[in-house]
Amino acid sequence: MIFGKYIKGLYKKYLIFFIIGILATIAVDWVQLYLPEYLGNVVNIVSTLEPGKAIPQDVMNQMLIYLGLIIAIGFALFAGRVIWRFSLFYASKRMEADIRKMMFEKAEQLSVTYYHSNKVGNIMSWFTTDLETIEEFLGWGAIMVADAIFMTIFAAIKMFNCDWMLSLIAIVPILLIAVWGALVEKVMSIKWKERQESFDKVYDYAQESFSGIRVIKAFVKETNEISSFAKIVRKNKDVNYNFAKIEVFFDVIINVIINLTIGLSLGFGGWFIFQAYNGQPIILFGHEVNITIGRLMEFISYFDLLVWPMIASGQIITMRSRAKTSLKRITRFMDTEEDIKSPTDAVKLKDVQGEITFKNFSFKYKNEQDNILRNVNLTIKPGEVVGIVGKIGSGKTTLATALLRLYNFKEGTLFVDGVDLMKADLSSLRHNIAYAPQDNFLFSDEIANNIAFFDDESNSENVIEAANFADIHNNIMSFPSEYKTVSGERGVTLSGGQKQRVSLARAFYKRSPIMIMDDTVSAVDVKTEENILRNINEKRKGKTTIVIASRVSTVRHFDRIIVLKDGEVEAFDNHENLMKISPSYQRMVYLQQLEAEVEARTTAKETEGGIE
Repeated sequence: MIFGKYIKGLYKKYLIFFIIGILATIAVDWVQLYLPEYLGNVVNIVSTLEPGKAIPQDVMNQMLIYLGLIIAIGFALFAGRVIWRFSLFYASKRMEADIRKMMFEKAEQLSVTYYHSNKVGNIMSWFTTDLETIEEFLGWGAIMVADAIFMTIFAAIKMFNCDWMLSLIAIVPILLIAVWGALVEKVMSIKWKERQESFDKVYDYAQESFSGIRVIKAFVKETNEISSFAKIVRKNKDVNYNFAKIEVFFDVIINVIINLTIGLSLGFGGWFIFQAYNGQPIILFGHEVNITIGRLMEFISYFDLLVWPMIASGQIITMRSRAKTSLKRITRFMDTEEDIKSPTDAVKLKDVQGEITFKNFSFKYKNEQDNILRNVNLTIKPGEVVGIVGKIGSGKTTLATALLRLYNFKEGTLFVDGVDLMKADLSSLRHNIAYAPQDNFLFSDEIANNIAFFDDESNSENVIEAANFADIHNNIMSFPSEYKTVSGERGVTLSGGQKQRVSLARAFYKRSPIMIMDDTVSAVDVKTEENILRNINEKRKGKTTIVIASRVSTVRHFDRIIVLKDGEVEAFDNHENLMKISPSYQRMVYLQQLEAEVEARTTAKETEGGIE
């Protein structure tokens, strides 16, 4: 079997199924041993009959008894195999499901930094092919191990009872198979690792291509993508081909050894019988070999039973090397340190009012040399509606999402209601913050379920209220299936503005004391934006709301506005005061006014041209 810290506990959990399955396997192996004996006895009886004469009644009765016993053995074998299949396969499937659950829970705990440095294709491979490899060994491997051990012992005992000399000739190859397996296992493990890593690249490229299919089509790059994918697949084919060559070569050697052994057993057995019939029995090492045709048939039948354990031994070696490699890959994933987690003495946030304080807050991403944010000092009062503006890359999103603690930062620099977020309980912190992300990610589900994602038991009235807040209700009602409309993967069936507003409705549905809107009105028209901003003032009254925006018009009527420049807070005040103290804000207002005037003149000229 294979062992590891994430799997050993599962053996205990499903021990009863393994015990029942292995006992059933042993019982099947033991019952099988009677078939060669009964068949050998039948052959011996038949060999004593004289040709052309009627079969005596007592002989016929004896043969019928053996026939009945053989049929009974068949039923017993059927029952035993049903039991071990159900027990062992059930246990292996449940263990696979439990490991997958542990992996999924681990994946949820890992920070976004981990997913920046590890591709989705690799992770998909761990959750699919690696887990399936482990499950295969846990099920079939347990059966093969039990068969290889007990069938070998049982059959060897019966063979030695028939004739120990022939048995020695037949047993030697088993030792050769064991030695051969030990030599091959290391190579098989290395080759399987190469094979899985090759599959990782295929998974990753396919996932990225499917996700970016609209870009590929828009730029007419289908042929290039197919060509690039073909190169990766060809490399994967070569790796799999090399693995298959070693696997087949290993199996061929085992089959050659087995067939040579059968040939030797038949050859020596036939020679022993021939010499015995000629009155010249063979004597080896002081032992007179005295074997009948029935005994030889019985011996060959026992050896035939021994063939499967020998084949299984080879397959066990191959399967175990694959499973060990896959388990190592999964263990490496499970051993990944969770860098974002609640401290042991975490403070749970209760009755959050929404006060947010930054004290000399600085932040940089992992593997980056320069800080994205530097020496941020400000306090957002409970219930304030605050805007954040600045150039692209100035740190707007980083400043707001720091509240979610998706990354680590220095203790004593960021507080909610006076609680240091580095000492806060993550679950309670994120429970009190609603977030409408910039990428507006939607699940491939009904729009109603996307909006009520926070709630396990959604309320239709609350869903409609959230949709009205985001000014998306009328759009949804125009769809044939209304709120039951499936948004498609990542919301592909909705427009950019519709996705933004569904994402915003999802955040509002949570009704958290703090809400972050990351550029969630950039793709909507002016009237829709005005409706949403009015709803913020009315329906979020008394609750802290942070709005990241690219247009000054979005935030100019907010309580206060944070102006970021190159990662530093240039100013934090209302619109009127910022027009006096913030050069960056003044420039943004001027440029956007100029842009609006140019757009108005262009529209006017087009209108005049149309009239003429």
